[in-house]
Amino acid sequence: MASNSPQNGHRFSISKFNNLPGIQRFAIWLALFACLSLLLVVIWEPGVEFPVNWGAGLAAWINDRIKDITREGAFIFDAISNVVLYFLLFLEDVFIWIPWPAIIIAIALVTWRMVGWKVALFAVGSLLTTGALGMWTSAMETTALIVVAVVISIAIAIPVGVIAARSNLIDAILRPVLDGMQTMPAFVYLVPAIMFFGIGNVPAIFATVIYAVPPAIRLTNLGIRQVSSETVEAAESFGTTPRQLLLKVQIPMAVPTIMAGINQTTMMALGMVVIASLVGAGGLGEDVLRALSRFQPGEALLGGLAIVALAIITDRVTQAAAKGRQDALSGERQL
Repeated sequence: MASNSPQNGHRFSISKFNNLPGIQRFAIWLALFACLSLLLVVIWEPGVEFPVNWGAGLAAWINDRIKDITREGAFIFDAISNVVLYFLLFLEDVFIWIPWPAIIIAIALVTWRMVGWKVALFAVGSLLTTGALGMWTSAMETTALIVVAVVISIAIAIPVGVIAARSNLIDAILRPVLDGMQTMPAFVYLVPAIMFFGIGNVPAIFATVIYAVPPAIRLTNLGIRQVSSETVEAAESFGTTPRQLLLKVQIPMAVPTIMAGINQTTMMALGMVVIASLVGAGGLGEDVLRALSRFQPGEALLGGLAIVALAIITDRVTQAAAKGRQDALSGERQL
């Protein structure tokens, strides 16, 4: 009995401290902090500088590893670069080859059918203005670059999101990685892009994919996890295999959330247009960068407005696609 008395007294003292008024507890913590600060001042002299040589070799080690990867994997990076560049140039040629009235009419019909006549009118006016200002070819180059970057992002995001949704361990590992990717300054992504792919459109696409892919991964994971357990149990009761459950139940029901992720990915890719031009990307971003370097604010502003117009049109169409799928699922549930 006597051996337990110190522990009981310790618990009593903690509970007594917790029962004190908030202002008294704050005063006690403040006094402890002041005492600790005075102790540290006595131990160390004021103005002591933080050691700068603790991580001196880290940057050199990272440089050496990147050089090794670039040298040993040159044939892989060249192959990836050639494939991506082929599809990019193909899309650019197609978009530029199609007569501009056909593109405007097609976009007007799509936006009118999916969103409404107001957005369709805005799309027609924006595209006509872009062409009248001499930026049609640049707009088509930017569109081709965004399409390639978004397609690659989707090809990465959906499988990774599915794996994360089916494994809590993978989800726990991916979460801080995606947090870091989304908080990292966009300019930082240009460094590995240049190291691996040089200068041009391919490193611009590579940097855009890294910057834009996290939302699609997150929302694919979220969409599959949000499928109700009752729906999953009902499908399993009919003898569905895990593959059938994923392809015929979970992914179809997660499509609205996945579409929201694709929408965010597309918007973030458009946000990288000007930054990507720093490594050689063409299109509207190059026009804006050239105008800024020549101190031509008017041309830079018009190029930026053209990018904004593309972003608004794309945003409205992808949002309408997600809403249409959500309405279709709601109708199926009611039936």
